[in-house]
Amino acid sequence: MRYLRKNHLIYIFAFSSVALLLAVCLIFGRQGLLDLYKMQKENERSLAVIKELKEKNKLLAAEIRRLREDRRYLESVARKELGLIKDNEIIYRFKREWNGRGQGSENRNEKQQ
Repeated sequence: MRYLRKNHLIYIFAFSSVALLLAVCLIFGRQGLLDLYKMQKENERSLAVIKELKEKNKLLAAEIRRLREDRRYLESVARKELGLIKDNEIIYRFKREWNGRGQGSENRNEKQQ
């Protein structure tokens, strides 16, 4: 009887050891649960980047369409981005006074009032 209990305990110990080893391999091993979790997080980040890029792509496509179809918008962008002017226009540029803190004189006057 005692011999059967001893064998029984040996089998339980062996089975438990194998089960523990399999569980450790399943969780921490290559292509285990931790790797699966990391891949899912990476997939979520990639999907978020794709969504953001699709939104930017839509905005750029709308911008291109507007530049091609709307002459006034094209002119305003050319003036703003490239500094273009018409033949009979004159551009006046005024220097700001520098107060040493990275702000022009108009900002200093606003603070004093």
